[in-house]
Amino acid sequence: MSLLEITGLSHSFGDNQLFFETDLVLNKGEHIGITGQNGTGKSTLIKICTEQIIPDQGRVVWHPGTKVGYLDQYASMDNGMTMKAFLKTAFEELYTLEKRMNELYDRAARGQEGALKSAAVCQEQLEHRDFYRIDSQIDLVCQGLGLTSLGLNRLIGEMSGGQRAKVIMAKLLIEKPDVLLLDEPTNFLDHDHIVWLQDYLSGIEQAFMVISHDEGFLTKTTNWICDIDQKRVVKYFGSYGEFLKKKAQLRENYTRQYCAQQKEIKKTEEFIRKNIAGRKSKMARGRQKQLDHLERMEALDQKEIRPFFRFDQGTIPTAGKLKVSNLTVGYGSPVLSCVNFSMREGEKVVITGFNGAGKSTLLKTLMNQIPAIGGNFCFSQKAVIGYYEQDQVWENNSLTPLEIVSDHFPLLDRMEVRKKLAQNGISKKHALQPVGTLSGGEQAKVKLCLLTGRTYNFLILDEPTNHLDVQAKLALKEALGEFSGTVLLVSHEISFYRDWVDRVIDISFY
Repeated sequence: MSLLEITGLSHSFGDNQLFFETDLVLNKGEHIGITGQNGTGKSTLIKICTEQIIPDQGRVVWHPGTKVGYLDQYASMDNGMTMKAFLKTAFEELYTLEKRMNELYDRAARGQEGALKSAAVCQEQLEHRDFYRIDSQIDLVCQGLGLTSLGLNRLIGEMSGGQRAKVIMAKLLIEKPDVLLLDEPTNFLDHDHIVWLQDYLSGIEQAFMVISHDEGFLTKTTNWICDIDQKRVVKYFGSYGEFLKKKAQLRENYTRQYCAQQKEIKKTEEFIRKNIAGRKSKMARGRQKQLDHLERMEALDQKEIRPFFRFDQGTIPTAGKLKVSNLTVGYGSPVLSCVNFSMREGEKVVITGFNGAGKSTLLKTLMNQIPAIGGNFCFSQKAVIGYYEQDQVWENNSLTPLEIVSDHFPLLDRMEVRKKLAQNGISKKHALQPVGTLSGGEQAKVKLCLLTGRTYNFLILDEPTNHLDVQAKLALKEALGEFSGTVLLVSHEISFYRDWVDRVIDISFY
């Protein structure tokens, strides 16, 4: 049974067309991974499904009565609520039913006719929907996502952005809607919690669509892939690995047919040119009519855009060092206490730890964005620091990448700025689009473009792979591996950093 049918979908942002007359069907029980390069419209597709964006053309029809759960990391929350109270709002309907049942039992005790029978019906419904296992359901999900250690009575207002996002996900999972729509759910999870989420999603009966650039995650959780390419949504049955093989074969077949058609068109046009005014003019006009009515195949875009990131140290000496002594960080109250470590020049170190452990807070303290609560840290005098902040916040969302990079590098002319953006994987159409309308991956590439344009000997990077597609991750991995300076990286992607880092510091133990 189909839960969602999208037909004739077309949508554009300005001159950038994302979809053209494409279709998609989501059936009951399907586990679909949505893939595609940064900027192809994956998040836009999810927002169209949730009616946050109204498409230019096409129909989006949900089966009547379908309950849809959307992972909105920025949903409003009551800061005065505890985590457990917020999670229990997922069962408001059942708590209302329980209240109704208790009222009926009270009426039955007072002798009201029929009240006992109605109360029993309510109780049967509560038992059927596992109402009396609510606490165990909450505990299961909170344990899996690493929320139990925070304390179920922790106030929402005391949580970090990543912790709040996990609470929103927890509520979504325990609600068990008919369809889950998840946009890059692993971005705010550490390795252990990603593994738990993989197992959870692969075992549920409900349908879901998930956007992810994590090939391992998609392999373990999905049985269908919807690939966004050439302004179309193409649905493939099977694992992620099978999808890659099928897509490569289809592209090869299409390219062969396209080349054959182009060859035939060129041959026909040559015949028409030579014979349109001669003895065979009638035949030439007939060939021209055939060409006019020919359904021409469109040329495929070239190979996937592979960005080229390069972190230039220039003439700066490799003297980027850092010493951290008994450092305590936090916002008013400590998040991390008595942190001690040092970095020698040219060393590459990864900071790991559970979500909310204070990784980003530590980096912001080192960058003097927030004051240290106690202890101290010291960079070497010759350290020249480049900082990548994971928060995608811009002073002016309406500026284009071309304008942002031009302002950042005023000595570069317009052509040089375009070239620099292209090298970092920003296409011409995205370079002229307001940065606030770009995908998370495209915005990340703009930030990396700003970072690669200057010389540093010490890079501090906070989750730079969040939102990046596979090609961009590979390019960034190579760039950091080749960089001769010092690197301090926060990341939860072991596959990204394990080949080139010297040391891993797990701050969960502080």
